[in-house]
Amino acid sequence: QVQLVESGGGLVQAGGSLRVSCAASGSIVSVYTMAWYRQAPEKQRELVATITSDYNTNYADSVKGRFTISRDNAKNTMYLQMNSLKPEDTAVYYCNAAIVPRSTWGLSHYWGQGTQVTVSS
Repeated sequence: QVQLVESGGGLVQAGGSLRVSCAASGSIVSVYTMAWYRQAPEKQRELVATITSDYNTNYADSVKGRFTISRDNAKNTMYLQMNSLKPEDTAVYYCNAAIVPRSTWGLSHYWGQGTQVTVSS
């Protein structure tokens, strides 16, 4: 069974930095595009950044220049380095990944359970 597990969230002051991680585990054939989403209270979930298996990246305008998405394909792990954090970055951060599991050999999208990031002013 494939699982995505996030870690690294927490409380940080405005202007500070935080790194969150997302590890895919289970019987996996391939991991393709991975992404970070976030959802603030009473707001819709929004896309933060994506990274393809060959390391092409895209960012939401609101985080460009402050956040960096990366991945380690050997470890099936993705990271989000968040710098110059603002109170409006406060949200639950979710990882998403397109994965081919050995159980089905079909492409499916998986979600992590989310990790809370809180930025105090």
